[in-house]
Amino acid sequence: MIERYRAIVVKQEQDRFVISIDNLHIADLPEDDLLIKVNYSSINYKDVLSTKGTKGITKNYPHVPGIDAIGEVVRSNSDLFELGDLVIVTGYDLGMNTWGGFGQYISVPAHWTVKLPENLTQREAAAYGTAGLTAGLCINEIINHVPTQGSILVNGCTGGVGSVAVSILSHLGFNVTSLSRRPDRDYLLNSLGANECQDSESFIQLHNSKPLSKAIYDAGIDVVGGHLLSAMLKSTKYGGIVTSCGNVGSAEISTSIFPFILRSVKLSGIDSVEPPVDSKARVWKLLAEKWKPSNLEELVSEISLNDLPQAIENFNSRIAGGRVVINHNL
Repeated sequence: MIERYRAIVVKQEQDRFVISIDNLHIADLPEDDLLIKVNYSSINYKDVLSTKGTKGITKNYPHVPGIDAIGEVVRSNSDLFELGDLVIVTGYDLGMNTWGGFGQYISVPAHWTVKLPENLTQREAAAYGTAGLTAGLCINEIINHVPTQGSILVNGCTGGVGSVAVSILSHLGFNVTSLSRRPDRDYLLNSLGANECQDSESFIQLHNSKPLSKAIYDAGIDVVGGHLLSAMLKSTKYGGIVTSCGNVGSAEISTSIFPFILRSVKLSGIDSVEPPVDSKARVWKLLAEKWKPSNLEELVSEISLNDLPQAIENFNSRIAGGRVVINHNL
């Protein structure tokens, strides 16, 4: 096995955070249950925040971000994994304060790790990543409340969670309305498979003027929070459910209790970081099999580690959505 590996390293220089591609020593990784050769990772919102030194994400620098890692076990101190096992690591502390998937090797506990399901390639697992797992957890929560032909509202559809959620729900036969502050109709309708797309700001103005709005949707997936989540709750049908998994718009919510006590709407919080690994494995199995959309490959652009600094810089300015996958073998 090689002794050194390449990684994206974020360093703090006074008030600035600088990204570089460095050669690191494998021996400097912490001794843990598994040493994994990372073949694929992907860019997530938390990764971008980590590169900017955002409070509450990463405490200590220098740091290697990357909350997704898909690869091969090359050293195991666990009875659960053997050399050569292909695995997925997402969530927990990976890429936060534990060096993550933007390096070619990681050292992690066994209980953070899921074996790659059959019928799922490493590249497909990276295409999903934390975003796809989060979308899957949302859909798993919704699917027990809503008939297959139900109407689902999804916001943030040019981002990772929203784009994957729309693709899976469309694949499963739901009627999907996508919300975005920069709607690209061709991308949302043709690439993702949404039945309808709307502008987020217009939706807020339409549905937030009263304590309750017209009941239109059986369920919703919210990654934004704030006024948009409030508007979604007010437009949900009796007995419906809205899952909340993000706060890129706001961590605050302003709503009356009427959606809950007059329409029996359920608001369900979704966390993809700390669920038991068995729960993650069940969702990964569904993502590998009956939930896998036929257009998954169309949602992905693939880059090398050399391309990653510029891709991070471009992350927030992308017009169309989709997932950016890093192939460490390029």
